[in-house]
Amino acid sequence: MTNYWLAKTEPEEYSWQDMLKEKVAKWDGVKNFQALKYISQMQIGDYVLIYHTGKQKSVVGTAKVVSKPYYDTITNSEQHSKNKLLVIDFEAIKSLDKPISLAQIKNMPIFDGHYIIKQPRLSIMPLSEAQYKMVIE
Repeated sequence: MTNYWLAKTEPEEYSWQDMLKEKVAKWDGVKNFQALKYISQMQIGDYVLIYHTGKQKSVVGTAKVVSKPYYDTITNSEQHSKNKLLVIDFEAIKSLDKPISLAQIKNMPIFDGHYIIKQPRLSIMPLSEAQYKMVIE
C-alpha cells in the first residue's frame, strides 16, 4: 500500500534545488519523536511532498521513498558524542509547476485540522492520497 507524506526542509540548509542536483537525498537531522515515528513507517515507493520552510512556506516538489528507514551515526561536534538517528532516502521526482503556499493549503478544506495547520513545526507528517493529489494538481 502506497503512503503519502510531507517533509519539510529549511531551504538555506538543504533546498529542493540541492535535492534535484543530488537526485537521491538522505533525509536526516530529524529529532522530533513524532516525526521519527513517521519516518519509521515510511516504505519504499511512498510519495513525498517537499516543503520549504522559512520565508517561502511552500510545497516545491515531489519525491519518492527509495530506502527503508535506517540508522545513521551523527557526531555532535559540540559534545564529541555520537548519536544514532533514524533517516531515510528520498529520490527527487519533479518540481511543481508553481509552488503551493501554506496560505493556499490553509484555504483547501481537505486540510482542515491537518498537522500542517495544527502542528506547523512538525517536520514529517502523513497525508492522505486525496491531500497529496490536491496539492500536485
